[in-house]
Amino acid sequence: MICPIEFRYGRKEIKNIFSEESRLSYWLKVEAKLARAHAFLGNISKKAADEIEKKANIKYVKIERVKEIEKEIGHDVMAMVKALSEKCEYGKYVHLGATSYDIVDTANALQIRDALNIIEKELIGLLGELLKLAKKHKKSVMIGRTHGQHALPITFGLKMAVYADEIFRHLIRLREVREEISYGKMSGAVGTGASFGNKFFELQEFVMKELNLKPEIPSTQIVGRDRYVELLSFLANLSASIEKFATEIRNLQRTEIAEAEEFFEEKQVGSSTMPHKRNPVTCEQICGLARVIRSNLLPAWENAIQWHERDLCNSSSERFIIPHSLILTDWIVYKMRDVFSKLKVNTSKMRENIEISKGAILSEAIMMRLVERGMGRQEAHELMRKYSMEARKKNVELKEVVSREIAEIIDEIGYYYGNAEKIVDFTLEKIRKEFPDIAL
Repeated sequence: MICPIEFRYGRKEIKNIFSEESRLSYWLKVEAKLARAHAFLGNISKKAADEIEKKANIKYVKIERVKEIEKEIGHDVMAMVKALSEKCEYGKYVHLGATSYDIVDTANALQIRDALNIIEKELIGLLGELLKLAKKHKKSVMIGRTHGQHALPITFGLKMAVYADEIFRHLIRLREVREEISYGKMSGAVGTGASFGNKFFELQEFVMKELNLKPEIPSTQIVGRDRYVELLSFLANLSASIEKFATEIRNLQRTEIAEAEEFFEEKQVGSSTMPHKRNPVTCEQICGLARVIRSNLLPAWENAIQWHERDLCNSSSERFIIPHSLILTDWIVYKMRDVFSKLKVNTSKMRENIEISKGAILSEAIMMRLVERGMGRQEAHELMRKYSMEARKKNVELKEVVSREIAEIIDEIGYYYGNAEKIVDFTLEKIRKEFPDIAL
């Protein structure tokens, strides 16, 4: 084994979709529907189609035999066709009128759709964990940070609501991409359907309907690779969100921040030399794999550029980028869900960290109160800027350098996290309308 997907990353269910035997099964399924279409249109006998459909599975067509033939002839799809034909009395009707990518691209759509269904299920699970955290911590005040610096107070629930809404949008995109990718073809070597004669449209429609796909009309020898660009773009976009979440947990787990932390098993080892370490290794793994997923978008773009009605440049890279991107995306969503489901949230440390700024984070709140009392906005801004810089220079509480009037305002303000709770409630209600079965 060379690829880490084989032994380290990825879940069994989605990896099984892209195994050699599974790929062969998808190909054979398409061949079976092609034979059934020919029988429906009267091109071959029902008896012939029944036999081909019965034998078009890995119970009869063994992967070892397909590999043996491919080694001899150097063509994987034709090796499958020969291996199936060997098992059938009516083998002469196998692959009748089809070109290789009628089979491959149609099977690709089935594989990708099945993989997206698995990812969708896990994304809904991740969404549920984020909504639970948003609801639980909608009042858990913490410092909001911009440019890595203390900005204004927020709540941890609001942070989780923002993440939940992002996943909500990705679920909508996934459904759109699944529709975009659910296209196959049965139109021959250059897309004219010439090999199927005047019954081409009916035959292609029959095959696609049997597989619950839509026909690519018009096509070249292959389904348009702009569809695959959409798929890989979605996976890249989703991976960016998951890496963003993981990066935030990594930052919040810094020793000097310590506001949230990955779950750490009782016997887990953080370092081979430093016994005290509790590293955010799952989030770090997520970040590394997300970068691999996004890197696979580049060859998808390049594959969309074909010579005339097609060349073979897309084939080799797609054998990597499609299964790897889908398997790794499912994996990082699964791992991110696990992180959030066990996340340790330190609300007392959040409140402690707010005090680091010594009241300076209330400067906007004070400014707005001064405006309410008649001071010009720019004047109030400049006044509070000077007070804030003075307090910082002296390393004292803001309250110690301001006027008595402003000191009284500070006493009135509280944590100043605005409408954070209402925003969380709004987000929960919006998402629950679309996903009412998510338990909170």
